[in-house]
Amino acid sequence: MSRKKRKSDSSAEDQQIPNAFGALDALGDLPAGPEGSLPVVSTEKTRGQKNTNRGRVDIVRQTAHRGGKAVTVAKDFIGIGLAEKQQLAKKIQKACGVGGTVKDGCIEIQGDKRDEMKRILTEAGFKPVLAGG
Repeated sequence: MSRKKRKSDSSAEDQQIPNAFGALDALGDLPAGPEGSLPVVSTEKTRGQKNTNRGRVDIVRQTAHRGGKAVTVAKDFIGIGLAEKQQLAKKIQKACGVGGTVKDGCIEIQGDKRDEMKRILTEAGFKPVLAGG
């Protein structure tokens, strides 16, 4: 059998909780602190504006395992989700007039379309870099 715990007979009125900041009241006026200690908060509103610095993206032309056909791959995206990658892929496909897909977090476009892909990614705020051969 379990025993029931007894409640203490003392009421909440009898117990006094000491004020942790009571000693600070006796000090009087305290200085505000150094000028540069607070973080600077920008007052400009950035909502609705395009982010022009979204990071580096590598653009590579590959032919391996594709029967000699060239494929342009954009990889190393940082901070964007699958849905946004699919939207970018669709936009690139329409601009280039070719097919493509999003595979393993990379955008793959059929054909050697590095220049068109670079232009669209630059418009989207990324810093595309033509890497590889």
